[in-house]
Amino acid sequence: MTAMHRGLNHPQSRAVGGDAMTPILMVLICLGAYSKPTLSALLSPVVASGWNVTLQCGSRVAFDNYILCKEGEDEHPQCLNSHFHPRGWSWAVFSVVPVSLSRRWSYRCYGYDSSFPYVWSLPSDLLELLVPGQIPDRSFLSVQPGPTVASGENVTLLCQSQGWMHTFLLTKEGAADPPLRLKSKRQSHKYQAEFPMSPVTSAHAGTYRCYGSRSSNPHLLTHPSEPLELVVSGAADTLGLSQNNSDPKTASHSQDYTVENLIRMGMAGLILVVLGILLFKPQYSQRSLQDAARR
Repeated sequence: MTAMHRGLNHPQSRAVGGDAMTPILMVLICLGAYSKPTLSALLSPVVASGWNVTLQCGSRVAFDNYILCKEGEDEHPQCLNSHFHPRGWSWAVFSVVPVSLSRRWSYRCYGYDSSFPYVWSLPSDLLELLVPGQIPDRSFLSVQPGPTVASGENVTLLCQSQGWMHTFLLTKEGAADPPLRLKSKRQSHKYQAEFPMSPVTSAHAGTYRCYGSRSSNPHLLTHPSEPLELVVSGAADTLGLSQNNSDPKTASHSQDYTVENLIRMGMAGLILVVLGILLFKPQYSQRSLQDAARR
């Protein structure tokens, strides 16, 4: 468990001559009382310049609130109340201002219980928004052995470019997960990266695109490749079987997380008690010295 200092802003406080909030309080935030939440971009983390982005922070822990922080910049973090699912997990949806090319857009989120507002979860994994079409080259995507395969086969997606690329990124349409990244290799006067999918399942079926990026500005990408649709035969049967088998396990996980929430709330309360004792002890000692001096 770690601690960090953070300036909090009073919502009614305004800087003279502007709309910026004025920091008026520095508090000690305790991190790590809960497991890290998951941060994802709805639709895709690849966003055209000037577009708004929607980010979702969620956890199987029933947090009352979530906080979204932008990495590397001293901006006032966004805080939102949570939505709750009957099975016990929670989430919040954040709207991010239009993405520009002048800076990188990297975020983490935290969860906390309103009863202990200064006891936060571990930070989520870093989510970086990516801007396509900023490098003039275009990537090309192909698949071996072909776009239609049977479940269980070995499949490789190959991303290539004529111009030099440091890294290639592979995205799946509709997936909120971060793109897969691989460093490029030069072969036959082209730069390329091979993304293996072995063996494929129903989860691999979908439409893919790839991009290239350079080390100088890794958040700026080439134009996307033409879409490639991967069809996995036998996917419907596999999907139905996995859903039927997962229901009892999901229910037991929901009960496990309820117990986990209670344990972690107890730990958070204990931490606050210890902090209160540490803050009270110096004041009590100082009063004792003053009383002794008066006598």
